[in-house]
Parts: sequence; C-alpha cells; structure tokens
Amino acid sequence: MTGASGYIGRNLLQRLAPFADVIALSRGGGKGREPEPHTSWRACDLFSLIDAEKGLAGADFAIYLVHSMLPSAKLTQARFEDMDVLLADHFARAASKNGVRQIVYLSGIIPPDVPPRELSRHLRSRLEVEKVLASYGVPVTTLRAGLIVGPEGSSFPILLKLVRRLPFMILPRWTRTRTHAIALPEVLDALTAAIGRTDLYRRAIDIGGPDVLTYKQMLRQTAEALGKKRLFIPFPAFSVYLSRLWLALVTGTPKEMAYPLIESLIHPMVARKEGSASGIGEGAITFRQAAEDAIREEGERKRSRNGAGSAQKRKSEKNARDAVSDVRSVQRVRLPAGMDAHAASKSYLHWLNRAAGPLIRVAHDKKDIYRIRVAGRKAPLLELTYSEERSSPTRALYYITGGSFSSRKETHRGRLEFLQVPDSDECIIAIHDYLPALPWFLYKYTQAKIHLWVMHAFRRYLRKRIR
Repeated sequence: MTGASGYIGRNLLQRLAPFADVIALSRGGGKGREPEPHTSWRACDLFSLIDAEKGLAGADFAIYLVHSMLPSAKLTQARFEDMDVLLADHFARAASKNGVRQIVYLSGIIPPDVPPRELSRHLRSRLEVEKVLASYGVPVTTLRAGLIVGPEGSSFPILLKLVRRLPFMILPRWTRTRTHAIALPEVLDALTAAIGRTDLYRRAIDIGGPDVLTYKQMLRQTAEALGKKRLFIPFPAFSVYLSRLWLALVTGTPKEMAYPLIESLIHPMVARKEGSASGIGEGAITFRQAAEDAIREEGERKRSRNGAGSAQKRKSEKNARDAVSDVRSVQRVRLPAGMDAHAASKSYLHWLNRAAGPLIRVAHDKKDIYRIRVAGRKAPLLELTYSEERSSPTRALYYITGGSFSSRKETHRGRLEFLQVPDSDECIIAIHDYLPALPWFLYKYTQAKIHLWVMHAFRRYLRKRIR
C-alpha cells in the first residue's frame, strides 16, 4: 500500500491488517511507530524507481493512494500533474517487475461528456495516472469517487472550514454543480472489496453514496450538522479562478492543493449506473450523517491529542525537512517523431553544448561520463554519469556524481532522469534529490532560475524540430 501514512491509507491499513499481511510504504517508513500485527513498514520514495522496486518486492496486490499536489523537496520546480505521471510510471514498472497481480487505484469521478482536454488539471491528471498505471501489463481496478466525507483529507475539510469561519457566504455559479459525496467508511469498504476480484480487472468503477447534492446544499447541511446559522448569497459572476484564491485564504489550505481541487468544482461528478459494479461503492450513508460523523470524530481526535506534543512533533518534522536543502525539478516536453527518451537525453546534452556557445562545454568520455564545464576551467560545474543498467529506450538515467555545483558534504542520490510517458510523444525530464553547493538563497535565485530557463529553451528547440 502506497500512501500508508496518509489519511486514506491509515484508515485502510486498519481494515486490511486483520486478514492480510500488509507492506505499508511511506517516505519515512515505520520510523517512530509501534510494531503492528501483520504490517511491515518500508521506507519508499516513489520518485526513485529503485525504491519502488524494493518497496513492492513480495507483494501480490498493490493499492495506489498517491497524489503529489504538495511540494516533495525544499525546492520543488514542477507541476503536480508532471510529478504524478512520473510517480505512477515508476510504480507501474515496479509492479510489473515484481509480478504484482492487480493494482487498485483510488481516483476521481470523470464526467463522461467532457473531452479530456477540457477537464480540470486535477481530473485530467487522475485520468492520465490511470492510463499510465495500466501501461506495463498489470491489471488495474480504478475506483472513482466524488467528494469523500471524513474528518481529514482535502475537499470536505475545506468545506467544513468555510462554514466554521464565515457567517455569510457569497455563492458563485459553481456552487450549483452537482457532486456525488461518499462517506470515508464506504470508500474503505470499496477498496477492500476490490482487492483480488478478477471480474474487476481492467475496469473503472464509479462509487458514491445515496445523495447527489450541489455544493450549496452540502454547505447548508454542514452548517446544520455544526449547529450554526449561515447566510448564503447567490452571485452569478464569481469565477472559479477567483474563488480558488479566497477559498485558499479563508481555509488556510496550501494553494498547491486548493487550486487544482477547486478548479474541478465546475464539473459535475456523479457516479453513473453503467460505471457501477455489484457489491462495490453502493453507499448507504447520507451526506448529513457522514458530515456529523466526521465532525464528531474530529472533535474526539482533538481531545485525545496532546497539543504540545503534536506541535513539537510537527516542528521536529519540519526541521528535519528543512535540514536537507534538496531540489526536485520536473518538466514535460513534447518529442519529435521517432525520438524516444534515450535519444532525447543525448539530444539534450548535445544541444546544451551548442546552445551555450563557447562559454559552456559538455565533454563526454568513453565511460559515459558527461562533464559540464565553463570554457577555460578544468574542474566541471557538474558531472553526470550515464547508468546503462538502469536505462532503456523509454528511460535514461544519469547520476550526478560530482562538480563544483553539487554538494558533496552529504550522501545523496542526485540524478537526472528522462522518462517517456507511455503511448505518447511526451517526455518527463526530472532532477531528483539534487543538493546544490551554492548557499541556498543564492542558488534559489540564480542557478535554479537558470535551469528553468534552459529547460524552456530546450522545449522550444524540440518544438521547432516537430514543425
């Protein structure tokens, strides 16, 4: 199970452990956790294909609960949809290599009458991840849910904070969009029931509760569940793009998470009968009941939690994160006809040699080591070592093995990866776990910006070749 330390994962783990041996994957592994029966925690960073392969070793079934909306490094230069496709590709490759029998994936309801290119970024990404997971031969069962109602997570807590904090709300047109809410326990039921069901292999199943409501109705019922009187004022001219700004401000939700979710509110997300399956996702808990349960459970957790201890733990985790000045930069480019990821990597290094003119030179030796130098200097700025063992036509991997721009004070796994998106002419170019040698402030506003400019220029170069 990926995302085992997350909101859905923690709850699902409690369901599965009594009758299955669970490999629980998270970036931190089981550090600081008490031993749990039938649960084996493994540290796994899915941005690393090697980690993914080790994490899935011995698994019969795999549950994919990953979404990369929030930054994953001290400096993240990437769109969430590009990180999502990279993570899904690594996971699917690892599942195929380990002989996994089925991947169960929790996604969002896709409106059937909206072309993929017109979907919101969030839903378009969910659909792309679904396709990538199925690209390496492992059968995928996708459960598509609307708004999941529980004490944590993403969408419902935003709704809850709005009602708590605003005595009156201006309701734009999108609050009349209908969506299919489903209670968290029924999502867990559906995920559990889907595991091992061969009749659900290679299928996408819509799941939902008994209520299909507008966001206005959900806001009103949430206010009733809280015992609060709220005034709702319709306002037809308030766009979803303006809404995402004030929703993020009012609720305190990071914009990286709030913006994509709120942009999806323009789409009706209603489970379709033709997308259903017997015994899966036929929820009976009403939205009002689910909201009351979530509010009660949230209160119980707050009372049982040691506030000071939790604050200290969060501070320690933040300090641990900040102590590593790592960089993740992920960009997507379109490839000319006939060019794969391996060829794109070679093209990039040759292009860099020409584009930088006489100032920057890229030297290549017989050991497949590329050294990027400033003209007239022997010491390289960066040294990249090509990994033939970990590369293929659809993936090229270079380890960052030296150079004055790379910090060698800490052991790290800096690498440059070119990954072709399955069944497409697109390629993900990613720098992972890079530790710069420059002071952080100087790096952030010089070298990091230059890298983005270089990637933009390379994208433009490829675009000209396509024409």
